[in-house]
Amino acid sequence: MSDDNQKRYILTISCPDTNGIVAAVAGFLTDQDAFIVESSHFGDPVSKRFFMRTVFTTGAFTPDENDFVKTFSRIAERFQMVWGLHDAKRKERVMILVSKFDHCLNDLLYRYRTGELNIEIPAIISNHPTLKHLADWHEIPFHHLPVTKDTKAEQEDQIWEMVQEMEADLVVLARYMQILSPRLCDRLRGRAINIHHSFLPSFKGAKPYHQAHARGVKLIGATAHYVTNDLDEGPIIEQAVERVSHAFTPEDLVAVGRDTENLVLSRAVRAHVEHRVLLNGHKTVVLR
Repeated sequence: MSDDNQKRYILTISCPDTNGIVAAVAGFLTDQDAFIVESSHFGDPVSKRFFMRTVFTTGAFTPDENDFVKTFSRIAERFQMVWGLHDAKRKERVMILVSKFDHCLNDLLYRYRTGELNIEIPAIISNHPTLKHLADWHEIPFHHLPVTKDTKAEQEDQIWEMVQEMEADLVVLARYMQILSPRLCDRLRGRAINIHHSFLPSFKGAKPYHQAHARGVKLIGATAHYVTNDLDEGPIIEQAVERVSHAFTPEDLVAVGRDTENLVLSRAVRAHVEHRVLLNGHKTVVLR
């Protein structure tokens, strides 16, 4: 493969932990005339599993992708690997679900517009028409799919059809104030991210920041996690906290929480689309 056709790939691996994995992968890449740009790995002493993310560029004699996959499959079988080969230059297709709160959507759109998030956004879906102007300004298709208790199944079928038709790699719930059904959660397993305030389970329900203020909290924060059937208990990808004091009003807490949610969600989305997040049972390994 000539220099003009040099490509950049991300190889992700999860497998039982044992001796020789790193050597086998590095040796294989060397034999394929590939150059390792960066590599990180982690062996979990509890789960006894090994996780690895390696970025490499192709050389003049690197085989094409099909032959590369076929040859590496022998090593993968030997080590019982769950693995993936990803084109590092490909933009992941991210569909965003939102309700009326606009801060997370606005932040993601800014990072998308400036190129900080190397993604494509094929659609924004909302159960309210409120934020259509944001989508229009960014020239992104906006789909208003209202939902009631009686129409929830039909509305979620519409969402799923759009995920498939638009070939979305990831669905982001950017303060989408609807609980997804177990059926849709299963369909989106491992490729749907939600953001919420980290007061759960202490402060559930309406106005969590006001509840936190009434209890005199000293730290507030946010958590981004994968969506599962267990409400707000999916594998955690990213978290952050900010210190607050007795002088903060409920409105101050809302403002700090809003900024923290923006930061945490964008970090989680970036980690996912850069293939840094690997599932480890009910947890995640995020390779920096």
